[in-house]
Amino acid sequence: MTRRIGAETVSELTRALLVKACRQKRFRPRAVRVDSTVTEADVRYPTDAGLASSGVRVLAREGRKLAKLIKEKRHRVRDRSRSMGVKLRAITRTIRRRSGEAKAEVIKLTAETGELLERSIREARRLAALARGKARGRGAKAKLKAAAGLEEWADRCEKVARQVKQRVAGEPIKDRLVSLFDPDARPIRKGKLGKPNEFGFVSQLAEVTENTKPGARGLILPASTQLGNPAEDTLLPGTVAELKRLGISVQEVAVDGGFNVGPTNTALEDLQPKNVYIAGRQEPPSKRTQRRLRRYRTGEEGRISHLKRRYGLDRSRLKGDQGRQIWTEWAILAYNLDTLAVRTR
Repeated sequence: MTRRIGAETVSELTRALLVKACRQKRFRPRAVRVDSTVTEADVRYPTDAGLASSGVRVLAREGRKLAKLIKEKRHRVRDRSRSMGVKLRAITRTIRRRSGEAKAEVIKLTAETGELLERSIREARRLAALARGKARGRGAKAKLKAAAGLEEWADRCEKVARQVKQRVAGEPIKDRLVSLFDPDARPIRKGKLGKPNEFGFVSQLAEVTENTKPGARGLILPASTQLGNPAEDTLLPGTVAELKRLGISVQEVAVDGGFNVGPTNTALEDLQPKNVYIAGRQEPPSKRTQRRLRRYRTGEEGRISHLKRRYGLDRSRLKGDQGRQIWTEWAILAYNLDTLAVRTR
């Protein structure tokens, strides 16, 4: 059985590599460019009815396992996936009509999927309570563990059922659950035309380079990240802390227009950079320097695209926020190793 290496361990490897590069490989960081990106979770596009359908199947499956463990035949979690399938197909047919009446009918059918899920939740909680009552003597730990697992799935499904009710009532939904299997994933809007809505996690990447010439390629710091859809300014202090931790001082910083002037300058105050370029918000007086830093900042978007296409940063195959952090840090470490290999040829 293999043991998963934690994200902090991989981050330490990246830091050690950066320190070694600065000391032995004659890497002299002069500038840094910072931008945030979305790493998508490995989930399907979520809908309320689709989540309810997944919940019904999961509760039935886990309920069968628990009922078999405690040898319970009377009380069970009924598999309502067939009834749920009928509702989903009806929703698909109704959506195709694209009319006002169709919208009302879809909302009604969605409410019915929530009702089916609520029945499965009640049965799951009853079975879990029964299993805890039978957890005596030999095999008690296994029964309690299985009951706790079923209760956890019931909690997630209950959140989905609550979201369905809010959707039907037209109420805003805060902290929306987009996947039963990856509850840490969040809906994120970044204003992209091709992908207005993404579901996953936000990471802020900082690339330190020796110069700001076209085609500059540097090393990437461990990512700064938080759950949800944090602003650029919120993640920037974490990036600055990484620079200070590694003892890296830069003369120029380039970021995009998503960074606000006040919080950005405050966060960068300890680094004391000569130039801070914020696209469309704060630019050096020299036109030549403006053009140079503008090109340099744009290169960060290309670097992120490179990481997504070549190093798997587009979608995390590990579940949860911890899994995504591990996935991201391995991608960064692999990129940095390749970069240093190219420099030593």
